[in-house]
Amino acid sequence: MNKKKTLISSVVAAGAALGAYIFTDENRRSKINQQFQSMKKKLTKEDDFPIDKAGKPETDHIENADMVSEGSQFGVQYYNEVKTDEKDDK
Repeated sequence: MNKKKTLISSVVAAGAALGAYIFTDENRRSKINQQFQSMKKKLTKEDDFPIDKAGKPETDHIENADMVSEGSQFGVQYYNEVKTDEKDDK
């Protein structure tokens, strides 16, 4: 038990020392921050946002394609409204 406690304490101390060394330099800190933000953006990116499917029904979305082929414009209209609102917000 004592060896395990010593090992964990040593690892934590080494990690803290490494973190302090890395974050003391402004260039390293900004580079790590940029990498973190980039990774965060990639992980939270929503490629399959449902609104994008509403405006362009394709053959792999048969229900939407059938509705549009029957004359329904609800999905297309909703898609256009959301995209217009997004542009207005910018």
